[in-house]
Amino acid sequence: MAARAYWQGQIRLALVSIPVEIYSATKSGASISFRQIHEPSGKPVKYEKVVPGIGPVDPEEILKGFEYAKGNYVLLDQGEIDAVKLESKKTLELTQFVDYDAIDPIYYDKPYYVVPADDLAEEAFVVLREALRRARKVGLGQLALRGREYVVSLKPCGRGLVLETLRYADEVSKASAYFHDIPDMKPEEDLLDLATTLIEKKTGSFDASEFHDRYIDALKSLIERKKKGRTIEAEEEPAPASRGSNVVDLMAALKKSLERPGTAETRTPARRSTTKKAASPRKPAPRKRA
Repeated sequence: MAARAYWQGQIRLALVSIPVEIYSATKSGASISFRQIHEPSGKPVKYEKVVPGIGPVDPEEILKGFEYAKGNYVLLDQGEIDAVKLESKKTLELTQFVDYDAIDPIYYDKPYYVVPADDLAEEAFVVLREALRRARKVGLGQLALRGREYVVSLKPCGRGLVLETLRYADEVSKASAYFHDIPDMKPEEDLLDLATTLIEKKTGSFDASEFHDRYIDALKSLIERKKKGRTIEAEEEPAPASRGSNVVDLMAALKKSLERPGTAETRTPARRSTTKKAASPRKPAPRKRA
């Protein structure tokens, strides 16, 4: 495999140890990188590591320090940090198994592909993979990565496994702090039927390649125009929609949305069923408003 393993170690299930390697499952997408420029000279702004009262310093003279009191630090070099003994640096022990849907998606952080480290590990690796698949369970354990220990999940993915780092409970804000002002109300059935039909009309199979970063495209276009010496005038943002819309406005908007021509998204069997469903919620609506 051409890529370099992000981590090498073993998965341990009771007395069974499986040598594995993990690789990052994601990569950086397209991006536009800007530098700060001194406008009068047109030259880039540089940054130096400076100590107050001393000036610029050599990077080799820099250590990591923990401030335990104002102005007082415990100094550590990288070798001392690397020497911290933690079993999860080299071993992922599966200590618990949960159902696929038992973990709220908000806890998932970053995915990694897991593969057997060598031919001798393949049989045990496949047994673990298929046992997880048959039981429809996700394995949980803890693993030291990137200078900290993570809770991680492990589940089948094709011929391999996917490991995902999870956020700790104290890293996730409580939803109630943001949702408590939303009223506890039930929508009218006619509106719910129309919204459901609209969702079904736009239902399709997920294909990540169909989406791209339109903001990056717009920035590239802007840069090309500026390179050609064109003057760019900022366009005013359109006025936000009125917040005073009522049920009648919502009903009309949903109906108008359903009347729009089908798009490329409607490519699943759900399209056939929506033809029948779209007619039923429209009929009672006029009687309700009369």
